[in-house]
Amino acid sequence: MSDHSNAPATSSNQTLRTVLLSFVLPLVIVVGLVAGFLSSNKAATTSTGSEKAIAQRIQKVGAVAIREANREMKTGEQAFTAQCAACHATGAAGSPKVGDAGAWGPRIQTGFDSLLNSALKGKGNMGAQGGGDLSDLEVARAVVYMANAGGAKFEEPAAPETTK
Repeated sequence: MSDHSNAPATSSNQTLRTVLLSFVLPLVIVVGLVAGFLSSNKAATTSTGSEKAIAQRIQKVGAVAIREANREMKTGEQAFTAQCAACHATGAAGSPKVGDAGAWGPRIQTGFDSLLNSALKGKGNMGAQGGGDLSDLEVARAVVYMANAGGAKFEEPAAPETTK
């Protein structure tokens, strides 16, 4: 009889690698899948924070703002101070400074209606002023105030007649 065997020779490293690949790796995969499944199937929380977040996401797009209809209308200077001075007093964001005839000249040549349209609907870096805290009449008065300070001769719009 010979001492020679037909079994393949294996080292301890090969045995360890086989054990890891055969048993430990599938176990890790199964545990990972179970953990992922359990975390994705958690019941929705009903905390106050999430209820507020849900309410905010499904709220209506529009809102109604109720203001006093019979309040006294602002003059052009008052409307300018309240809404326009932040940019037009300093020339911020490329806006024409109030009183700068050179900057206002080409704008004045386009006419009052064009200036008012730009103010109400927005132009360039200036956002739309229509629908804000000021009425369209007050925005028009502010436009006249700024344009006249730049050399225009526009007449300040009068308040409409109120009927009772």
